[in-house]
Amino acid sequence: MSRPGFVLEVDDRTPPLLVHQGLGFRLEDSFPLGTRVVYPPESISCVPDVEEAIRDALLHPLGMDPLPELLFAGMKLTIAFDDISLPLPTMRAPDIRARIIEQVLTMAADAGVDDVELIGANALHRRMTPAELKHIVGERVFRSFFPQGKLYNHDAEDRDNLAHLGLTEKGEDIEINKRAAESDLLVYVNVNLVAMDGGHKSVPIGLASYASLKHHHNAHTMVQSRSFMDHKHSAMHQSAWRMGAVVRDAVKIFQIETTLDNNVFPKPYDFMMKREWEWSVKDQATMLGMRRGLSLAPAKVKHKLFHDLRSVYGLTGVNAGEVEAVHTKTLEKVHEQHLVEVQGQSDVLVMGVPYLGPYNVNSSMNPILATCMGLGYYFNSYLDQPVVRKGGAVILYHPLNEGFNQLHHPSYVDFYEEVLAESTDPAVVGAKYEQQFADDPWYRHLYRTSHAYHGVHPFYMWYWAAHAMDHVDDVIWVGGDRRVAARLGFRAATTLSDALEMASSTVGTSPSITYLHNPPHLLAHVR
Repeated sequence: MSRPGFVLEVDDRTPPLLVHQGLGFRLEDSFPLGTRVVYPPESISCVPDVEEAIRDALLHPLGMDPLPELLFAGMKLTIAFDDISLPLPTMRAPDIRARIIEQVLTMAADAGVDDVELIGANALHRRMTPAELKHIVGERVFRSFFPQGKLYNHDAEDRDNLAHLGLTEKGEDIEINKRAAESDLLVYVNVNLVAMDGGHKSVPIGLASYASLKHHHNAHTMVQSRSFMDHKHSAMHQSAWRMGAVVRDAVKIFQIETTLDNNVFPKPYDFMMKREWEWSVKDQATMLGMRRGLSLAPAKVKHKLFHDLRSVYGLTGVNAGEVEAVHTKTLEKVHEQHLVEVQGQSDVLVMGVPYLGPYNVNSSMNPILATCMGLGYYFNSYLDQPVVRKGGAVILYHPLNEGFNQLHHPSYVDFYEEVLAESTDPAVVGAKYEQQFADDPWYRHLYRTSHAYHGVHPFYMWYWAAHAMDHVDDVIWVGGDRRVAARLGFRAATTLSDALEMASSTVGTSPSITYLHNPPHLLAHVR
C-alpha cells in the first residue's frame, strides 16, 4: 500500500537529512528546529499488464475512433515521440515508448500501411545519437527504420521540412515539422513524468521551430507562468494551448500519454527514495559506502556512476485519443502520484539540485542548467502558490562547476562568459542578445550536424528561472563556487547555517523554512 507525501517538522530526534548536490549528496544535520520537510509520495500502484494496457488504450481511445479504424493502405503515417529529456533518469529497457510504438506499427502493418516515418520530437534540443534513439524505440524498430532514414531527429532549422500552419488569435506563429503536418495521421507517444509535460506541449512545441517557440519561451511569458506545473495558470502553456487549437484543425493527431511511478533509483541506490529514519542497517551501510567512495572518486568516475543509472519505473497509466481528453486523464494520475498538501508559504525554501536535468542527459550539469533545474523546475513544482513567500529566499545545494560540455552546450559558454557578464536580468539579456544567438550560423551548423543544443537554448534555460528571480529577493548556493555564483548574480555559502545568516537581512533571524526533499519528484499543493 503506497503512502501519500509526508510533511515532517524537524525536532531534536530527526536524523541528518539527505540532500542532493550534483554528483553526490550530503547528510545535513543543521536544519533548524521547526524546519518543514516535504517528502514525495511513495509509488502508487502500477498497471498489472503493460502490453494489455497499451492495447486497450489504442482500441478504446478517448474522443476518437480506435486506432485500427484510423489506419488504411496508402496513407501517410508519422509517429513522433518525446526525446531523451524524459524520463529522468533514463528508463531501463524496454522503454515504454518502444512498447507503444511496436504495437502501433503492428496495427499499421495489419492495415497495409507502408509509408511510415518516426521522428524524435527534440525541438531545439540536441540531436539524439543512434544509440539514444535505439534505446527509446527498441532494437527491432531501430533496425527496421533507422538504416532507411525513416527514423530521425526533428530538425527545426530545415526550412524545406517546416510547415507554417497559421497564427493564433494573439498573432503567434505555428510552424512545425512538415512531414508531421502533412500526414494523414500523426501519432504522438509521450512520457508524462511531471504535470508540465504532455497535452499541447507535445506537437506544437516538440516539433516546432524557433519561429514558434520564441512566442512562449521568453522572459515575459516565463515570469507570468504561475506555475509551469499548472497549465491553466502558466502563460507558456496558455500559448501552447492556443497553438494546439490551430494545429488540431490542420493535423489529425492521435495522442498517447503515459504516466510513471516514483521508482527513480534502482538498487542499491534505492535508499535515496526512503525517509531517513526508515533506513535499514543495510541502507545505512550502502549510504556511508557511497558517500565515502564519491568523496574520493575522480569526477569522470562519479559522472559515469550516476549517468549509467537506469530507473525501474512502473507504468501507472496509459491513455490515447484526442489531445485534451487524454491529458485530463493524465493529469489525474500525475497528481495522484506526486501531489503533497502543504499548508502556507515559508520565508525560506531549501532544495538540493541533483546531477541530472532534462538537458544534460549523458552530459554535464553546468551552472546555467543547475540554475534552470533549481529555480526553474523545482521552484515551480507547486500548485496555487509558491512554497516560498514573495520577497523570501531560496537556498540551493550544488557545486556550480564550470564543466561546460563543448559538444552539447557550445553556445552556453558564450552566454556564460559574455552575456551574463553584462547582465543577469532575463528580460535584458533576451532583448539584447537572443536574436544574435538564434541566428548564429555556427550554432545552427552544430545543432543540425552535431549533437549541440540550439544556439538560443541557454537563453531559454535562463528564462525558466525568471519567475523565481522575480519572486524572491535572495538566492544562495550552499557549496557553490563563489565566483560562479557571482557571475550568475547570486551568492554562495559554505554551510546551511552560513546561508541562513546571509539571508537574515532578507528574511530575519528566525525565518520559517521548508525543505523540498526530492527527487523523486513531488508537486506541492500550497494552500
